[in-house]
Amino acid sequence: MCGLAGFLDLTRSTAREAMAARVEAMSRALTHRGPDDSGRFIAEDAGLALGFRRLAIIDLSEAGHQPMTSADGRWTVSYNGEIYNYKALRADLESTGVRFRGHSDTEVMLEHVARHGPLATVEKLVGMFAIALWDSRERQLWLFRDRLGIKPLYHGRQGDLILWGSELKALAAHPDWRPEVDRKAVGRYLQFNRVPAPRTIYRGVEKLGAGHWLRIDAGDGTRTGGRYWRLEDAIDGPRDLHDPQEAVERLHARLREAVSCRMVADVPLGALLSGGIDSSTVVALMAEASGRPIKTFTIGFDNQGFDEAAHAKQVAAHLRTDHTELYLAPRIARDLIPDLPDWYDEPFADSSALPTYLVSKLAREQVTVALSGDGGDEAFLGYNRHLALARLARLDHLPAGFRRLTARAIEALGTGGVERLASLLPKSKRPRQAADKALKLARALAQPDTDHRYLDLISHWRAEDGLVPEGEPGELPPTTLPRGLDPAARAAAYDTLGYLPDDILTKVDRASMAVGLEARVPLLDHRVVELAWRMPTSVRMKGGIGKWPLRRILYRYVPQHLVERPKAGFAIPLGEWLRDPLREWAEELLSERRLKQRGLVDPAPVRAAWADHLKGTGQGRAEALWNILMLESWAERWLDR
Repeated sequence: MCGLAGFLDLTRSTAREAMAARVEAMSRALTHRGPDDSGRFIAEDAGLALGFRRLAIIDLSEAGHQPMTSADGRWTVSYNGEIYNYKALRADLESTGVRFRGHSDTEVMLEHVARHGPLATVEKLVGMFAIALWDSRERQLWLFRDRLGIKPLYHGRQGDLILWGSELKALAAHPDWRPEVDRKAVGRYLQFNRVPAPRTIYRGVEKLGAGHWLRIDAGDGTRTGGRYWRLEDAIDGPRDLHDPQEAVERLHARLREAVSCRMVADVPLGALLSGGIDSSTVVALMAEASGRPIKTFTIGFDNQGFDEAAHAKQVAAHLRTDHTELYLAPRIARDLIPDLPDWYDEPFADSSALPTYLVSKLAREQVTVALSGDGGDEAFLGYNRHLALARLARLDHLPAGFRRLTARAIEALGTGGVERLASLLPKSKRPRQAADKALKLARALAQPDTDHRYLDLISHWRAEDGLVPEGEPGELPPTTLPRGLDPAARAAAYDTLGYLPDDILTKVDRASMAVGLEARVPLLDHRVVELAWRMPTSVRMKGGIGKWPLRRILYRYVPQHLVERPKAGFAIPLGEWLRDPLREWAEELLSERRLKQRGLVDPAPVRAAWADHLKGTGQGRAEALWNILMLESWAERWLDR
C-alpha cells in the first residue's frame, strides 16, 4: 500500500530541479501512506513528474522501488495497491520468455502492460489499485482506479497544470495549487455526509470513478476516459443461482480463494474483527487457511448500547485467535477530532471514522496488513434500509394520503416517544438508535417510490432545510438499472456505486493509511461481487434475513448465537457525547458568530437543531450536527491556512 502523486506542466517550462522539488513536496504530503521508501520520475521534455511513497508489503527489496520503468523503457508506473493474481500473470508472461528482475506485483503489472497494453492489462488484474502510468512513446498519461473504488485517486486541472494524487493534500502541496470551494459540492456533502464522486469539495478537481480510466495527452491536455468494468453488467446478467444450497457452496469456494490470496504478504498480517457477520466470516476463513492463530483487533465503548467488543471477544475465543481490544472513551475521541480534517482532506462526516482509525492504530502496533469485512452489506443486502425498502414497497397499494398520515404520527412521537416504545421490547430485539431509524422510516413512508425513499433514507440535511442557497438537491449515482429490479436489490446497487466508495471505503482507506496499515477487503473481490449478483434477492435475503448465504457459511465455523443480533454498524454514542464531553468544542464551532463569519451555511437551522438536541428533542439530529461540525473543522484546517 502506498501513495502516488504527480503533475503535468503543459507549458513544459519548468526546470528539472524545480519539477523534482515540487513532486517531492507532493509525495512528502503522503508519507503516512508509505513510510518505507520514496521515489520520483521526471520527464522534463514532457513536463511530467511522478512521485511515490512506499509501504513495502510484497518484495521488500529495492527491486520493488517505484516509480518503476518497464524493461523496454517505454512505460513508467507509480501505483498504489495490491495485485493478488500477480503470480499467475507472472507465470503466463514467463512462459512467453519474459524475465523479471524482482518479485513484486508492480513489475508483473508493468511488463504485462508492455506486452498487452494498459486496458487489456487492467481487465486482467484482481486486486485494489490506483495507477498512474506514463507512456513515453505516445506521451500520454493513463490513470486507473480499481473496480469497486477501494483505492482513491484525485485529479484536476488548473490552467496549464494537471495534478493527481492519492489524497487531496498531495495536490495542495504543489506551489501553484489554487483551490476554490465548490458550493454545489457543499450542498451535496450536507445531504450525504460526504462529497459524492466525481465531485470533490474543490471546483475543477475530481475523484476518478470506481472502475474508470482516464488518458491525458501531454501535448495539449486532451482527456479521454471510460469504464473498463461496470457493476451494471453484473446486475444485467443472469440470476441463475436460484438454489440456495448451490449458491452457498459456490460462494464458500469463492470466498476461500478471495481470503487466501489476500493473506499473501512479506510482513505481519491480521484482521479487524467487530464480531458481526462479515468480519467474523473473513476471520473464520483466515483461521481455516492459517497454520497459526490469526491476530485480531477490535474497539469497544463504555456505553453498552454501542459496544460490540464483547461479541467480538466471544467470536475470537471460539476461533482461537490472538485477540486484542481497546475501549474508546470520549476523552480519546475528543483528542483525535482535530486530526480528522488532516486524514480526510475534504469534509467527511461518518462518525465511525474515529473507531476505524483507533482499531487501525491498534492493529498497526502488531501487523502491517489487516483484512476487514467491508462490502458484505452492499453485495448481500445487509443494511436495514434494504429490508425496509422491500417492506415499504408492499404498502404502495395504500393511498398516498394514508402513508403520509402514518408518517406524521411517527414524527409526532418524537425521539423520546420512539425510544420509550423501543424500551418495551426485549433487549435482544431492541434496535440500536431506534429513534433515528423510526424517524427516517416516517419520511420514507411519505415518498412516492423506491428511488425517492432511498435518497431520503441516506440524507441528513435536505434542500428544504435551507442551509446552502447555492446547493442543489442530491442525486442518485448515475446509472441505468433494469426496470424489474426489486427495491432491496435496487438500493444495494446504489449503495455499491455511491455509498460504498465515497463513504465506507474512503473511511477505511484514510483511517488505515493514516497509521501506515494496509487494509484488504476480500468481500469486495470483484469476482465475489459478480457471483453475489447471480443470486436473486430471494437467496441473498432469504426469509427477510439479509446476507443469508454469508450467514450459512459462517455457521459452519461459529455457533449462530454468537453472531446473531440486530444490525449495528460501527456507530459511536454521538448524541450522548455532544451533550456532555464534546459539548464545549461543539458549541464553539456551532456558534452563530462563527457560522456567519464562515458563510458556508445559514446559522439559523443549525442553531435550532443544536438547541433541540441539547434539550433532548432533536429527533435524531446528532449525525446532522456532526456533519456541520466536520465541515467547520475542515474549513478551519484547509481554508484558514
